[in-house]
This record gives sequence, C-alpha cells and structure tokens, in this order.
Amino acid sequence: MTKPDYLFEVSWEICNKIGGIHTVISTKVLSVINELHDHYIAIGPDVWRESGQHPEFEEDLTMFADWKENAGLEGIRVRTGRWKISGNPVAVLIDFTPFFSKKDEVFKKMWEAYNLDSISGQWDYIEPTLFGYAAGKTIESFSQYYGLFNKNVAAHFHEWQTGAGLLYLEQSQPKIGTVFTTHATVVGRAVAGNNQPLYSNMENYNGDTKARELNVISKHSLEKIAANNADAFTTVSELTARECRQFHGKDVDVLTPNGFEDSYLPAEDEFSSKRETARKRLLQVASAITGEELSDDTLLIATSGRYEFHNKGIDLMIDALGQLNRNKSCKSKAVTFLLIPANHYGPRKDLLEKLNDPGVNLNGEKFLTHYLHYAEHDLILNRIKQNNFRNSHEDNVLMIFVPSYLNGNDGIFNMSYYDLLIGFDLTLFPSYYEPWGYT
Repeated sequence: MTKPDYLFEVSWEICNKIGGIHTVISTKVLSVINELHDHYIAIGPDVWRESGQHPEFEEDLTMFADWKENAGLEGIRVRTGRWKISGNPVAVLIDFTPFFSKKDEVFKKMWEAYNLDSISGQWDYIEPTLFGYAAGKTIESFSQYYGLFNKNVAAHFHEWQTGAGLLYLEQSQPKIGTVFTTHATVVGRAVAGNNQPLYSNMENYNGDTKARELNVISKHSLEKIAANNADAFTTVSELTARECRQFHGKDVDVLTPNGFEDSYLPAEDEFSSKRETARKRLLQVASAITGEELSDDTLLIATSGRYEFHNKGIDLMIDALGQLNRNKSCKSKAVTFLLIPANHYGPRKDLLEKLNDPGVNLNGEKFLTHYLHYAEHDLILNRIKQNNFRNSHEDNVLMIFVPSYLNGNDGIFNMSYYDLLIGFDLTLFPSYYEPWGYT
C-alpha cells in the first residue's frame, strides 16, 4: 500500500466536539502523526463563537502565512494552528460563511455534475454542506500553492456533512485520492428514529424511497453520491456495511473498526487516583443536587451520547431504571448520570453555591446540573418525571441529567469526559440504532 505524502482529514467535528466522530479521529491521530508528522492536516469548521480561548484550537498566525494570504484572495478564509489533542496535529479551521451567498450557485453545479438533490435541504443540511465544499476548495488551494499535484495526496472525508468537498475534488482535482467514511447512514438513522423496523426489514427498503418518505432526501442524496464517487469507501462495522449495500447500492471497500490509542487511558500508576478524584466529584454533585448524603460505595451509573431519545435507548434506560426504583426490595443506592448534551445556558448558580457551601438550599430542578432552555418540553426531563423519580431519600435510584459537553470547562464538574468517565462503576448504552462505532 502506498503511503500518502500528504493526508488531509475533513470533519465537522475537528476542533468541534459534537459526538463520536470527534473521538474516532482524535484517538487515532497519534499513530498518523508518527507516520506523516506535519504532512497530516486536520480540517474543521471555524464555528467557535464563545468568549474566551478556544478549548481545542491553538492558533499560529505564522503557520502557512503566505498561503493564507493567497487563499484570501481566492475567497477562502482560514485559520491555522494546532488541534489541542495528543499529537498536536496541524489544524486548519475554515470560515465558510462567504459561501452562504453562493449557495445556489454551488448547489446548481452539484446538481449538474452529480444530480445532487439539495432542493429540500434545510439549514442543517445547507450549513455543513457548504463547509464541506469550502474544505474541498481549501485542499485544492493548499495543494496548488505548495505544488503537491506531483505527490501522493489523499483527502479523507467523514460523513455526509463533508461530502460536497469530496465531490468538488473528484471533479476539479481527480489526482487527489479521496476517501469517504460513513459512521452510520442517514436512512438507517431515520428509519430507527421513526420507530420502524430496521434490522429485521432492511432488505425490503429502497434507500431513495425511504429517504423521500422520511424527509431526509438531501442528506441521503449527498451521502449516497459521495459513497459512489469516492476512490475508497469505508465504514466502521459489518452492520453499517450492510446498510450501505442496501441504501447506497455500494459495497464498502474497507471496514475500519474504531479503536483507542493507549495514551487515552491513564497510566497504571495514575488509574486509582484518577478514579478516586472522579468519584469524589460525581458524589459531591449528586449529593448537592439531591440533598442526600451518599456513601463512597454508592453505585454510579452513566450513559452518554447524542440526544437521540429513541435511537440511543435513552427512553428505555429511564423506564428500566424506573422499574428498578419502584422495586422496594432493592436496598442498594444508585446514582445515574445522563451525560447528554442539550440546549442549556450555563451551570446552575444555586448548585455552584451549594457545592461551595453545603448549607445553601437549592430552589431549582432536582435533576439538572445546568439551566435548560424549554425544560418543560424536554423529553428526558419529562420521562424522568413520568417514572416518578423524585431524587428523595426513599428512592433507590437517583437521576441526574447533565446537558453540557464535558470539555473540562462546563462550570460544574470542570473535568473532561474521559477523566470523569473513569469514576463510574457501570455504563449503559441500550441503543436501538447502533452502527457499532464506539458504543
């Protein structure tokens, strides 16, 4: 197998943690860096709008300075620096907002070249698709400026969100080898999310027909066309490969199961102390929210993932724990943390005060660590209440909903997801739709 001289890796989740793809890429970077060094370039969207320092990106104004100036003349606006993960890879963040005004032109070209059906796509389709397109143009610009077209250059695109970049390169710079990886399928996720049988009835579904029925035709169209035009098409499991075969009419070229670098786990001599630190913080927060004095041997349970209420089995898990809570023959105490990012607006001030001063009384919600927009309509919160959880002394199971990303700066735990995860005794992932990425 020929090793590329340069590898560009494109994802909506580079320097922008949303879900599992961030983990997929960040946990393999060290191995890639050992082979390619700074010829590995990660490309993500420049979407950080919060005050303060970017949690994942360290800008370097001098990096590729001449190219950036030239790219600006081409209408491509980028920032360069390092992704703040193990390996510190080169990162390019793209400001793709200049393409908003050109979206009709972009989609017209994609229709004419590939019959890409974007007509019904809403903003959740338009925004990432324009990022993907901008990424393709960025790779082209970089390669032209540094004379890479006589070298082995590969561009790896993850998920439908980046597919337009792959299609752009296939048309404008076919010498650049392209890889497309899907970590799930649009149609598979939509079928499962609509409570229709997926795995038992998959062979009876036509991908295009189902996409139209479930109003995901634009996303499906981009995913299918990218899969069929990439030089190499991969997915993470045999189960998802089966979906690809059925919905895209295309067998994957390579299965690429996910894995972890050893560096993602604490060293053996640090494991016990890190676990103790995490458990202490989890019990502190649980005690503050519930008003219960929780012993050190309290069973700590967690689930995590994207807010897909049915697909991720969040509904099933809450119902099952509700049954356990109603079983009064069970005398053990358990605390369940639902680590599901949602539409929150910061840490609860009363909880922060309580953590600093145990004598303070809480006046707010007994299940939340952060303020939640439209809490009265939230599916998780309502399901907890429907199961009659009260987080009282009589409950065997206490429920805590953490609607924030655990990036080390959430305001309550202030620990990263993996540093906190080590403190749990049990994790549950009862997914209905499961491509077998990490969960």
